[in-house]
Amino acid sequence: MPEVPDTQAFLDPDASREYLRSWQENVDRTAARAAAMSEQMARLRVTKRDDNDLAEVTIDSAGVLIGLELTDRIHRFEPAVVARAVMSALRTARAEAADRAQDIAVETMGPDSLSARTIADRMRQALERPDEERPADTGY
Repeated sequence: MPEVPDTQAFLDPDASREYLRSWQENVDRTAARAAAMSEQMARLRVTKRDDNDLAEVTIDSAGVLIGLELTDRIHRFEPAVVARAVMSALRTARAEAADRAQDIAVETMGPDSLSARTIADRMRQALERPDEERPADTGY
């Protein structure tokens, strides 16, 4: 961000124009970084398996389940065990998505960016929220 000139400098038209030009360039750079971050977040996908190799889940950047693969091993287990395996893989995927979202925010906005920290914190809160607190998926 350009340094704010003293009030006397605002009386100088050239200094005022230079300050405004510098400020606009900073706004344009920030907008470009935000757009790049948004594009990367939209493409974020995470795939994880549970520890017993029963289920593999894929989630999007919002933590929504977009893929589920069950192995043949599920036939040897009670349905409740399989359900826990799916939920375990889902929690692991969401935690990794939160980490990757933070990395994307810092890489695109910069490590000292308050915006990057705020976005990463909000995504982590949303992704690591317990399932019972998530809005119901009415997509089917």
